[in-house]
Amino acid sequence: MKRESIKTWLLIAILTICGTVSFASCSSNDDNPAKQTQITTIADKVWAFSLTHPEGFTLDIRTMTEPTEGIAVSYAATQNSHSRDQLDKVVSHALQHEGYVGGWYNSENELYYFDSTKLFPENNLKGALRFGKENNQHTVFILSTSTDVPLDGKIAEIAERGTIIFGTTGDYRPLSFREEDGTYWGFGIEVAKQIASRLGVEITFAPTSWPSLTSDVLAKPQLFDLAIGGITITDARRETMLMSDGYLANGKTILCRASEADRYQSLADIDQPEVRVMVNPGGLNEKFANENLTHANIIVHQKNEEIPTLIAEGEADVMITEITEAPYYVKTDSRLAAPLLNKPFTHGEIGVLMQKGQEDLLQYVNAVIRKMKSDGSLRRLHEKYGLMYGY
Repeated sequence: MKRESIKTWLLIAILTICGTVSFASCSSNDDNPAKQTQITTIADKVWAFSLTHPEGFTLDIRTMTEPTEGIAVSYAATQNSHSRDQLDKVVSHALQHEGYVGGWYNSENELYYFDSTKLFPENNLKGALRFGKENNQHTVFILSTSTDVPLDGKIAEIAERGTIIFGTTGDYRPLSFREEDGTYWGFGIEVAKQIASRLGVEITFAPTSWPSLTSDVLAKPQLFDLAIGGITITDARRETMLMSDGYLANGKTILCRASEADRYQSLADIDQPEVRVMVNPGGLNEKFANENLTHANIIVHQKNEEIPTLIAEGEADVMITEITEAPYYVKTDSRLAAPLLNKPFTHGEIGVLMQKGQEDLLQYVNAVIRKMKSDGSLRRLHEKYGLMYGY
C-alpha cells in the first residue's frame, strides 16, 4: 500500500473513531443535565437535613424519611466524602444502589461526612457485619437501638455463632425458673429473649448458681456470654465484671407465715435468737443476713426455690428475699405473707452481668433496656409478673 493511501486510511479511521466518541459523548451529555439536576436537587435536600441533624442520621433519599429499623452499613466507594461539594457523588451512588444516605457532623474538624448506605434487616446482623468487612468499615449501626457494633467485638462473635448463651440460676421465681422438662420462664428470661431477638440470633440457657456465679462469669474459656435473672447491681460486682443498666427495681424484704405477719414489722423484730432465718447460699441474701442479723438463728438451705414452702410448713420462720420474688409466693401460697414488702431494707436494681472486655455487648444490652423502657414493653412485663414498676 502506498504511503499516501496509508495516510488516507489512518485519517479516515481517526475521524471515524473521533466521530463515534463525539456522538457517544453528545448522546450522554443529552441525558446528563436532567439527571444531574435531580442529583443536585436531592443533594440540596440532604444537605439541609444534615444541618438540623448533626448527631447523625440515615435517610431514605427517595422519600426523604428516616427508617427506624435496620442495620446501616456504609459503602467503601463513598468513604470520606464530606461537605456539600462532595455530596452529589454520594447521592448519585445511593440512587444507583440502595437509596440510603448516612451522615454525621465531625466536631473535631467541623465537617459533615456522608456515605451511600446499605440497609440490612435487623435479623441479619451476620450479613451486615460481612458486608462491613468487605467495605473496609469498622462498625455497623443498628437503627432501632442507636448502637454501633464493631466488626471484631463480642457481638460479632455471637452473630457468627448464631446463638447467644445466657447463664441463669433457674431457681428464682418469677425472674428465672427452670422447669423439670428443661424449659425456662420468668421476667429475666423474657428480657433475655428480647436481646436475642433484636440481635437476630437463637438463644440458649446455661446453668449457674449463686455460689458459683462470679467464677462462672469470669471463666476462661467462657461458659456463657452473659448472666441474667435476679442479679442485683453492686459496686463489688462492677469492680471485676460489667453490669448493665437496671431493668427492675429491687430490695431486701422477708417472707413469713401469714399467721405471724404482725410479729415481724422491723429488722429488729427478726433479729432475735428464737427466730429461724433461712437463706440460699452464696448470694446477697446470705450476705445481708450475716451482716444484719447477728442474733437470729440463720439456716442455709441449698435450693432457693424450696425455701418458701419450708417457711410455710414451719421448718423456719423467715426467708430473706427480694421485693421481686416475695409477691409471687404470697400470690401462689396463701400460707405466706410479706409484711414489709413496701418497706424494703435496701434499694437497688437488677441487671445483666458479663465479663469485662465485652463493652460492645454491654452497650447493646443497655440500648435494648432503654428501648424496652421507652416502648412500654418493660412496663408490660412488670404488669404480667405483678412486679413494681420503677421507671
